Amino acid sequence: MDLLPRPLDPIRSIKLKLGILLVASGAAGLVIFRFGVGWLPPVTSLTAICVALLTSQVLAHGMTSPLREMTAAARAMARGDYTRRVRSTSRDEVGELATAFNQMAGDLAAADQRRRELIANVSHELRTPITALQGVLENIVDGVAEPEPATLRVALAQTERLGHLVADLLDLSRLDSGVVPLRRVEIDVADFLDEAVQQAAVSATGAGREVTFRIEAPVPSLTIAADPGRLHQVFANLLDNAARHSPAGGVVVVSVERRDGQLRFDVVDAGDGIPAEERTRVFERFNRGDRATGGGTGLGLAIARWVVELHGGTIVAIDPPETTGPSGAGCRIQVRLPLAAAPATAFSPASEDR
Repeated sequence: MDLLPRPLDPIRSIKLKLGILLVASGAAGLVIFRFGVGWLPPVTSLTAICVALLTSQVLAHGMTSPLREMTAAARAMARGDYTRRVRSTSRDEVGELATAFNQMAGDLAAADQRRRELIANVSHELRTPITALQGVLENIVDGVAEPEPATLRVALAQTERLGHLVADLLDLSRLDSGVVPLRRVEIDVADFLDEAVQQAAVSATGAGREVTFRIEAPVPSLTIAADPGRLHQVFANLLDNAARHSPAGGVVVVSVERRDGQLRFDVVDAGDGIPAEERTRVFERFNRGDRATGGGTGLGLAIARWVVELHGGTIVAIDPPETTGPSGAGCRIQVRLPLAAAPATAFSPASEDR
């Protein structure tokens, strides 16, 4: 902590402070000169002090210009304008401050853009099932439609979609608020995958999707320390995505192998696949890509990435096996989890469903 006195703090102009600094330094030198030598040229001394003061004001203008620009930009940012930047050409502390300020302004602009996109996307995603549900109920109330099982199933499907979206948004709020504690237990991998696949098959059948799930080369002796509830979230999202993007009669293959101290889970479908340039963006929020079809909230892969990274692992979209699809097409999502329990890590909000 800096405990040195700051006698110039009340002065509001840094240029004036520099002038006072030069005058005070010159006066101190003249005092020493007067008592050390014994005489003092008054006209010459006064002229030197005035020239020094004028020079300091001219030079200080360029030194303080970035500070004035930062003040104006900060006031603009307070009004919601994040486009202002500070011209930084010096290499001193003020230049470093200007560079840091520009970086902060860019980060704030990106965060504000993400906030606006989140609000727009959430509004759109909420409006779709609410509008559909409202239409069904209005038809029933007006007598246009009868409350038959088929009509009620439509209303139930929209209600379930709305519930899934709200649950995903709650998970995202936990994601953004910080690290969520994991309740790790020893999980038998084979039993876990069997349960996940059975639930995915029931969900796919209920949604009218003609998809078959298959576990390839299960290893009964494998176990891993993980949070079963959170890990189930990952595979529920991956299997649901694979079912939605698979063609009628398609097969979704789940496999696991042990390699380099990790368990590597692959979920492979026979759909259209994800272009290589889009594979990193599929984990962004509400990014469902050009091949997205109805039913997804655009949050599944974001939450999956969050959970995997909490476990100290990674999740990536990679090239599918050559045997998938009519011509090697398809999507392959790989989850890599360490066998040894890793400490939970913070998540950087940038992820999602395709």
